[in-house]
Amino acid sequence: MKISTILDKIDEKQLFVPAFQREYVWKRDDAKSLTDSLIKEYPTGTMLTWETASPPELKGPHRYNEKQGAVRLLLDGQQRITTLYMLIRGELPPYYAATEINEDTRGLHVNLQTLELSYYSKAKMDNNPFWQDVTSIFQRKVRAKDLVRQLEAKNEKVSRELDDRIDDNFRAIENIVDRDFPEQIIPPKASIRDAINIFYKVNSSGVALTDAELALAQISGFWPQARDLFKAKLQELEKGGFGFRLDFIVYALLGCLYHMGSDMRKLHDDLNNQPLRDTWKRLNDQVLDYVVNLLKSRAYLDHLDEISSPYALIPVIVFCFDKKGTYPTDIEIKKLIKWFYYSQIRTRYVSQLSQKLDRDLRIVQDSKQPFDDLLQVIAEERPLEVLPAEFVGHGVRHPLFRMMTWYLKSLGATCLTTGISLRKNMGKKYQIENDHIFPYSKLKAKGYGEENRLKYALAQELTNRGLLTLDANRSKSAMDPAVYLAGAAAKSPEALARQCIPVDQSLWQLDRYEDFLVARRSALAAGINAFLEGITETTSTALPATIEDLIREGESDELEFKSTLRWDLREGKVSIKMEEVIVKTVAALGNTQGGTLIIGVSDEGEVLGLAHDMQTLKEADRDHFELHLRNLLSQNIGTVFATNHLQVRFHSIDERDICQVDVSKSSQPIIVKTRDKNGQLLQRFYVRNGNASVELEMSEYVAYQKERFS
Repeated sequence: MKISTILDKIDEKQLFVPAFQREYVWKRDDAKSLTDSLIKEYPTGTMLTWETASPPELKGPHRYNEKQGAVRLLLDGQQRITTLYMLIRGELPPYYAATEINEDTRGLHVNLQTLELSYYSKAKMDNNPFWQDVTSIFQRKVRAKDLVRQLEAKNEKVSRELDDRIDDNFRAIENIVDRDFPEQIIPPKASIRDAINIFYKVNSSGVALTDAELALAQISGFWPQARDLFKAKLQELEKGGFGFRLDFIVYALLGCLYHMGSDMRKLHDDLNNQPLRDTWKRLNDQVLDYVVNLLKSRAYLDHLDEISSPYALIPVIVFCFDKKGTYPTDIEIKKLIKWFYYSQIRTRYVSQLSQKLDRDLRIVQDSKQPFDDLLQVIAEERPLEVLPAEFVGHGVRHPLFRMMTWYLKSLGATCLTTGISLRKNMGKKYQIENDHIFPYSKLKAKGYGEENRLKYALAQELTNRGLLTLDANRSKSAMDPAVYLAGAAAKSPEALARQCIPVDQSLWQLDRYEDFLVARRSALAAGINAFLEGITETTSTALPATIEDLIREGESDELEFKSTLRWDLREGKVSIKMEEVIVKTVAALGNTQGGTLIIGVSDEGEVLGLAHDMQTLKEADRDHFELHLRNLLSQNIGTVFATNHLQVRFHSIDERDICQVDVSKSSQPIIVKTRDKNGQLLQRFYVRNGNASVELEMSEYVAYQKERFS
């Protein structure tokens, strides 16, 4: 379909975007790259549409009327189509409001001599007629002859060659509207569910959508109002300084419903419809507001920008949600705040977000003292104590700067110039900023400029930052530190101490700058440590090993890995022999000291998952996998043992299911019943020998039974 036809169909209300699609998230660089590819006639991808007379809810104000007949919905390619609509039409498409445009990509300019693309730059484009707005070209508000006249008006000679080049380049832009976008069409017989599944498969093969965005698209299929409800709440929270993103809401829903952060597919099924609505109602009406207000009132947070990773709030939200209408006690609040601080300064969720949420939310669900245990998890990875050396050379982007801000607020810090409390946000004029205590211009003159990387890092160190209001920052300028600090101390003798600024005036001299840093590092480290410890006492407990810990340690006499339950990976088919190996391993563990069997992991510790096994079952899910496993073990080693001595659990690692079978030590010998090639019933006895399961001969069995089971 030609680009011009696509845009016409949007204007004529024949082509729409479904409500389950995300907002416009492209950046200016994306728009520039697309335009460049179209000018050069490079491939630019395809568009996927769905022709239907029963569309789901649509984006924008238009409401479908059955008298319209079949319409087309844009499922894939809407970021490109939206970009082209804005560049060619010069306005937003009817299916988007301004609040849904994360970055306005209009205003793209082209140099009609070189075809270079760029957004407006005064220095580059003013007084240079070659730079023209591409929208003006598409709308024929400017033509090739206009550019030639502008050049001639500047007394610039336009050669025949240049004239032809300008004309050719104009045509290269104008011809974009005649380019074709190859279209793939989902037929009318497809249901909403089918269309969303196709949308999911198309997008999951690329990098366009996150797992949370794909999950939200699936949710919107059976709950059309979900996206708008979530966005309304986000806008409400943003007014208070906490501007979360939509995927944060999806993580919160997944955490509250399933106590995990990785398997977004759990939210795809429409069986979640009512549970999701019920969960959202409580999150919307109570929990989200409570958690935000708790952080503001008890943790000295004034806005989301002070948090290095907002996902640290997910365990707090889930914990409060699990209270089921009651509120945390004062000691629980203190513990969760203490853990939250450490999660920020020790960057708990900066990497491996989903896996860490899985572990932490399991603790929230299972532990009687979750935030004690969560703090212990952090302590096992990194020391909790903050050392003065951790400040060296780190600027305001470092997590310790945020911790310093919260700590200074707890001391009742005030702006050194205005005396206004740093906890009070009185509009933009008085918003909190950070400023060099020792002005950079003066430090640069002393050799702390960019030419010396190490010295420059010291000049920008967070310990050379004081907190003050925006208005004060503008008036302070590059005042000599000795004059500035002396003036602040004269106005309020406690002001410097409340910002942990050394009161020794000899340290305020430029030639003592590094001594000043040493003193303030020590004061901040000591103060922050005392502040965090003083919030409340927490108990150090021994935490059970996670599934990741078990796999990392490798096989042993009490731990065995098996790639599959019943699928032969080499032969590509179901194998009874594979099932016999599982039975043998469980029996051997029970006959020895007990242990753990993990199915879905190779001998080398590679996570393979259970997909092959599950596809052989009546239903490809965990319940049917466990049912088959228990039936297999009951038939071969006895129902009593399979019922009373096994615990079966499932985990998801990198979106692959694995099964953990914990086998307790048996008080009676476990005899495995098998048949030989002739169908004769045989009885076998297995034990663990190192990391292998071996069969004992009858002579060995008698002695072993006497020693082990007597």
